Amino acid sequence: MDKLQGMSVFVKAVETGSFSATADAMEMSPQLVGKQVQALEEHLGVKLLSRTTRRQHLTEIGAQFYERAKIILEEVAQAEGLAAETQITPRGKLRINAPVTFGIHALSLKLPDYLRAYPDVSLDLTLSNRFVDVIDEGFDAVFRVGELEDSGLVARPLAPYRLVLCASPDYLRQHAPIHSPQDLTDHECLGFSLNALRKKWTFNGPNGPITVPISGRLMVDSGEALLAAARAGLGLLLQPMELVQPELDAGRLVQLLPDYAPPTRPLHLVYTPDRRMTPKLRSFVDFALEAFGG
Repeated sequence: MDKLQGMSVFVKAVETGSFSATADAMEMSPQLVGKQVQALEEHLGVKLLSRTTRRQHLTEIGAQFYERAKIILEEVAQAEGLAAETQITPRGKLRINAPVTFGIHALSLKLPDYLRAYPDVSLDLTLSNRFVDVIDEGFDAVFRVGELEDSGLVARPLAPYRLVLCASPDYLRQHAPIHSPQDLTDHECLGFSLNALRKKWTFNGPNGPITVPISGRLMVDSGEALLAAARAGLGLLLQPMELVQPELDAGRLVQLLPDYAPPTRPLHLVYTPDRRMTPKLRSFVDFALEAFGG
């Protein structure tokens, strides 16, 4: 039996004083009202209402059950109202993950705009360069750089990640000139240890892609640490434009090989498919597409 339906009919029968009045109020037949109350009594194993042809009254356990049932039905109504409200207004906590460099130098700069627009949403942002499992680790959405595997997740493409080759003026003064990607094999290259950039760098030249093996004495899993090393003159740096642009503007780093641009890397926002996306996630997806989809 439907317990909530039975409780609703029983409470209404107590409040209206008769099965016929309950039937009118709930738009059902008096016979169905009686069957609902009887099924509830059989389920509970107790008599809730004593009825004669002229009147009905609550048994002792019926009176106690009535008071508790009213509280339960009120709680259910409030919960349903809250659920309905969350289908309209973005509210609640979002767990988001992003790569460290993108999170610090791009995403975090835009998040104040999002939080001001949606004051009932809070963000739990995790920055990490490792691969995270959206479902197992409980994230609502993840920014992911690089080619995607077929995972069954929804992937919304954003503006590609642009990499820049650069070095400090001090390093360039002390080492051989760099005229083409092939020259990199004779230089200290600062390797990013979490992807293919640790062993080889690829560039789009006038005659097509060129991939060169790279080597160096320093390899780190942090773009920020590699940036500090490049500023100190320890080697060549290949990192995202968001990270190096302030250093280029200030003259602390110099862009190299402008005619051999590194290929852009795909950037996606991924999340689990859901036929009825929550308003809070929808609001964040829309924000990400507007802020980083260009």
